[in-house]
Amino acid sequence: MKGERPNSDSFFRFCKTVQQIAETRGSNRKTATFAEYLRSLEEESVALATRFIGEGAFSSVSGKRVSVGHRTIAVCAAEFCEIDYDLVFKSCRTATGSASETIEKLMENLDVSIEKRTPAFWSLSEIQARYELMQKTGKRDKKQRLLTETWQHMTPIEIKYFIRVMGQGSLRIGFESKSIVNAMALAWNQNQEDVRYAHMLTGSLEKTALLCRTHSLEQARFRLFQPLSFMLASPIQSRTVEDVTQYIAEEKFDGMRCQVHVEGSKTVLFSRDMNDITASFPEIADAFIKKNMPAQVLDGEICVFNHDIIQPFQLLQKRMGVKKPTENLLKTYPVIFIAYDILCANGAPVFDLTLTDRRKILEDTCQLYEIRYSRQFELTETADIDRFFDRALAHGNEGLMLKMKSSTYEYGQRRKSWLKVKKPGGSVDTIIMYAHAGSGKRGGTYSDFTLGISVKEDSRYEEEFIPIGKAYGGYTDDELKKLNKALKPLIVERFGPTLSIKPGIVVEIEFDDIQLNKRTKAGYTLRFPRFRAIRWDLSPSDADTLTDIENLYQQKLTQSRKPQQKHASFE
Repeated sequence: MKGERPNSDSFFRFCKTVQQIAETRGSNRKTATFAEYLRSLEEESVALATRFIGEGAFSSVSGKRVSVGHRTIAVCAAEFCEIDYDLVFKSCRTATGSASETIEKLMENLDVSIEKRTPAFWSLSEIQARYELMQKTGKRDKKQRLLTETWQHMTPIEIKYFIRVMGQGSLRIGFESKSIVNAMALAWNQNQEDVRYAHMLTGSLEKTALLCRTHSLEQARFRLFQPLSFMLASPIQSRTVEDVTQYIAEEKFDGMRCQVHVEGSKTVLFSRDMNDITASFPEIADAFIKKNMPAQVLDGEICVFNHDIIQPFQLLQKRMGVKKPTENLLKTYPVIFIAYDILCANGAPVFDLTLTDRRKILEDTCQLYEIRYSRQFELTETADIDRFFDRALAHGNEGLMLKMKSSTYEYGQRRKSWLKVKKPGGSVDTIIMYAHAGSGKRGGTYSDFTLGISVKEDSRYEEEFIPIGKAYGGYTDDELKKLNKALKPLIVERFGPTLSIKPGIVVEIEFDDIQLNKRTKAGYTLRFPRFRAIRWDLSPSDADTLTDIENLYQQKLTQSRKPQQKHASFE
C-alpha cells in the first residue's frame, strides 16, 4: 500500500495511540499516554479524539447514531476481502471473538484486500465527516458502499477502530471514562475532581475536554434534559462491611436504570448509557407529564410490574429498544418507574448534598406527586444484611444495595459509597474453545477465554460445542499460570492473538443472569460470566448443554416471587 504520511491530527495517529493504550500495563501509564497525545492536538481535534475514545462517533448527549448493524459490517468485509461469509468470515470471527479484530487481520494478510487499499491518512475531522454521511444514509446497500469506499483509504488498524468508534460503545482497551477524565486533568494540569464535576454537569467528554483545555471548568452548568453521569455501585463478595450503621439498605430491583428529567409538559427518560429511551416507555413519560411538576431529575429503575410483583428482567427486555410499542406489548409487559435518588429538585441541583438530605427531598417530592420510590431499611448489625437480602430474593429482586448515608452523588465512577450485594444467577460447566491474549498487566499471557457448551446430542447443530460467553476474571494468578501451561498441548490453530483450543479443559463459570440474544449461535448470552472454578477433575463430556441453558432460562422466568403488598421494597 502506498499513500501519504500521517499528520499529527490524523485518525491513523489516534488509532496507534489507542492501540498503545490497549497494550500498556497500568492505569497511570495509560493515562499518561493519552494525556501526552491530547496536549499535542489543536482544539477541534481534542474534541473529536476525546469523543471517539470515550463516547463514539457522536456525543452521548447528541441523540445521533451511525446505526450500522453487525451483520452489515461483517458481510461488507467478507465481500471486500472476497471470502465466503458463512464458511470463512464467521469461523474467523468465532476464533478471535471480535468482528473488528477479524476484519483487521483479514485486511492485513489477504493480498486481495491489500491491493484494494491506498491509505489517505485522513484527519479526525475527515473521519467525523464520514460518520456524519453514514448517519444520514438510510439504506443498507448505500451504507455498505460508503464502508467499502472508506476502507479503501485506510490501514488495517484504522479500519478496526473505525468500526469500534462507529459502534458507540467501549473501544475495549481498558480505558474508560474515569481514566479519560484523569488524562484530561493531567494534560492541562487541572484538579481531577473539578474535571469530573464538569463532566457530570455537561454529560459530554468532548465538552469537558475543551473546558479543561481552556482552563474554563467553572463554565460547566447543569442543564435540564441533558443526562448526568450515573453514580455506580461496587460489588462486594461477602455480606459484611466495616461499620454497617453507616449504611442504609434498599432492595436491588430486577430492572433497568433510568434517569427521568421532567418539567411541566415535557419528560425525557435516559438509560445508563445516556440514550433517550422515552419512546420505549410512553406510559412512564405520560404519567410524569400529567403531574405538571417543576424541574426535577430523578434516578431510579424501570421494572415490569404485574399483579403486585416485579417481573423478571427477561420480560423487560421485550420492551427495551422498541421505539413504538404496540398496545398488546404495553398491556402484556406493563412497566413502572421506581425512584431511589434525586439530582435536581425544583430546578436546583442537589447532588452535592448527602444521601440523607437528598432522601428527605426525594420522599417529600414523591409523596407530593404520587411517585413510587424505594423503601430504605436501617442496619444495626451484620445479621440485618442477611435478613434483608433473603427478603429481596423472595421478591424476585437481584439482592441489596448498601448506601452510605453521608455520601454525595459520586457520578460516573465506582467507589465504596454504594455497594451491591448480589447472588449469582447460576453456574454451568463449560469447555475452553478459544484463548485470547490479554493486554495491560496481563500482556504475554492468555487471560480472556471463549467458553462453550455441548450440542453434540442436539439435532439443531452439526458441531460438538458452541460458544456461550467470554470470561476474563475469577481466577488467581497461580491458576492463570497453570491454565496457560495446560493450554499448550491443546492448541489447534493460532489466529494472531487468539488460540483455537481442542476441548480438554472444563471451567465452571457463574453468571448474574441469562438473556436472549438472537445474534449468537446459542441464542442466549450470559450476563457477567466469570470463572468460579477450573474443574481439572472433569472431562469435556461433563460439560453442560444448550438444553441446560434453556432450562435455566425458563426457571428464571417461572420462579416464585412474593408480591409487594407486605414488606414492600418500594412505597
